[in-house]
Amino acid sequence: MNESAAAGPRRSIFLLAVALAALVADFATKEIALARFSPHDPVELLNGLLKLTLVFNPGAAFSIGTGVTWVFSLVMIAVIAYILAAARKVRSAWWAVTLGLILGGAAGNLVDRVWRPDSPRDVSASLVGSGAQGSWLERLFSPPAPLHGHVVDWIQIPNWPVFNIADSCIVCGGVLAVLLAFRGVNIDGTRESDRDREDTGEASSGGDAGDGPRAAEPRRDDPADQERADGAQPPEAPPAAPPASKEDGRE
Repeated sequence: MNESAAAGPRRSIFLLAVALAALVADFATKEIALARFSPHDPVELLNGLLKLTLVFNPGAAFSIGTGVTWVFSLVMIAVIAYILAAARKVRSAWWAVTLGLILGGAAGNLVDRVWRPDSPRDVSASLVGSGAQGSWLERLFSPPAPLHGHVVDWIQIPNWPVFNIADSCIVCGGVLAVLLAFRGVNIDGTRESDRDREDTGEASSGGDAGDGPRAAEPRRDDPADQERADGAQPPEAPPAAPPASKEDGRE
């Protein structure tokens, strides 16, 4: 087994570990937000640059698609399935981190779609604030309509939608994916430049092999040699002039 094949299972396990860490961090921070924050009384930090609040989002960022919650749920399921299928092909540590972040973020928001309440009224009545009676176990056994739960968002910065840890993981994973693609790093750990050199070398060796051994060509320095090599007969020498007679000499 070569080194690349041996790295496959390790990279897959590393990818799943990153995804699990992202999922746990997202779930834990959402539970803290539900217990301590309120939609009507945000906590301001850094002179208002950062606010900790509570928003229940049925759609995507900027309130996009609030009426089609199930569509975003299906998209998350598709993303999760694709990454799990591609995990066995990962040979790059950076791609393992990238796909792990996206997988963990998508799974974190899908958890909300599966069991978070689908009504802000229900949330504010029993699940928000320090005196809330609801727990994650109660939500697990009284889920919303299938794939219609609302995502818990709690981090707010100026001029940006309220988001959560899962959103941050997805964005960071997307940025890393763009950078890796720009640098030519493939999911199997190879680089595009290496593949181009291999393809060029194979094409060159294939062309040389197809030509076969070549016969030695005769030297072309001497015209006579060239004519003999071409099968042409050398030109005949002009006839010699007759010798002068004695009579011509006396005259």
